[in-house]
Amino acid sequence: MADQIKVAVCGALGRMGQRVVDTVLSRRDMVLAGAVERPDCPLLGQNIGPLVGNGSLNINLAENLTEGAGEASIYIDFTSVDSSMSYLDEAVKLGLAAVIGTTGLNNEHEMRLKEAAKHIPIIWAPNMSIGVNAMYKLAAAMTRMLGPEYDIEIVEAHHRHKKDAPSGTALRLQETVAKARNLSPEKTLVTGRAGQVGARTRDEVGVLALRGGDIVGDHTIYFCGPGERMELTHRAQTRDTFAQGAVRAAAWLAGKEPGLYSIDDTISFDM
Repeated sequence: MADQIKVAVCGALGRMGQRVVDTVLSRRDMVLAGAVERPDCPLLGQNIGPLVGNGSLNINLAENLTEGAGEASIYIDFTSVDSSMSYLDEAVKLGLAAVIGTTGLNNEHEMRLKEAAKHIPIIWAPNMSIGVNAMYKLAAAMTRMLGPEYDIEIVEAHHRHKKDAPSGTALRLQETVAKARNLSPEKTLVTGRAGQVGARTRDEVGVLALRGGDIVGDHTIYFCGPGERMELTHRAQTRDTFAQGAVRAAAWLAGKEPGLYSIDDTISFDM
């Protein structure tokens, strides 16, 4: 099909990368054009088809985006921070649109995203799930409605292999509720309590990270008020949720002008 979107996948053999590959292959409006893995991957140069259970593919696994993009116009990336920044530099040179789901980016990395977005269209989100992005909207609305009498705490849980903590999603939730109260996210964030820390202040927002087993991703935000408690929870049951959100974002981003876009731009919210 002449109008198919040609997509490259970075970290194609990772837990998320394989789900993204499968999701791209399941769509009629997309074609897998390239696959990239880290330079020390022992399977570099091999046909990715048998590695992902699709013998009809004829794409060799490359060690960088320059070699592995093929005819792609856009790439999807769920890898490490360092790898993501390297792919981003290549993407600017190649003129590739970018959908980035990597978490753990700091302020410097976000500045690099903004600079790259002057040249290519980019969607970066710590969570590509449609449900989680709806959760951000709901959390902000509940914060404003309940007011400062309600204390807000966030608990997130992920699998034992996750390297960053708290999760990008939990930090985005904390930022969302802090801004809904016109507070500084940096000044209100509390990521641990131990010993004689004193009474909880009204403005702080605690974020607790749990790690264990094969938990895909759970996030709960607690609104604790006088005589009652409300909980808003999102549980990801499969990584397909994130892969589908990323591929949907890629379809939306294709052909867009350079700029840094958000998942909100791809979803219609009436709130």
